[in-house]
Amino acid sequence: MRIEVLPNVITGANLVVGMLAVIYAIQGKYVTGAVMILLAAILDRFDGQLARKLGTNSEFGKELDSLADLVSFGVAPALTAYLWKLNDLGIPGIVLMILFVLCGALRLARFNVMNVTGHFMGIPITIAGAFVAIIVLAAGQSPAFVPGLLVLALALLMISSIKIPKL
Repeated sequence: MRIEVLPNVITGANLVVGMLAVIYAIQGKYVTGAVMILLAAILDRFDGQLARKLGTNSEFGKELDSLADLVSFGVAPALTAYLWKLNDLGIPGIVLMILFVLCGALRLARFNVMNVTGHFMGIPITIAGAFVAIIVLAAGQSPAFVPGLLVLALALLMISSIKIPKL
């Protein structure tokens, strides 16, 4: 394997782990699914960092990363939260799940076309998705409206104009 493809391999692993989170959510294994989302976040942290170190940044890698992120930090957390608690809310739970994925997609598209340095505009989808996973792990027996409100807040924060410093 050529070393310059390694960042894309890590991005692919992020996508695979995100799909495993979806599968675990469908099976009712919400804690395991949440852990997979957090593992995907760790992988996501390293793919771009490695591409920059190797000097292999590319438009292909950027687009692949966004597609993987939409699955791992948009679809997987939304589906996990929905099957875990939000389905108790009925139609509003469905709307929250769809809204989270839609806002995540909008956030990624905006990030890909804007050339902002020094800060993020709105919270990154990786943070929002990881936070949903943490809610699943920590909220236990909370009533469905509590994670529902948190999912709504995270969705809106992704498309907000709040400046988040890059670390």
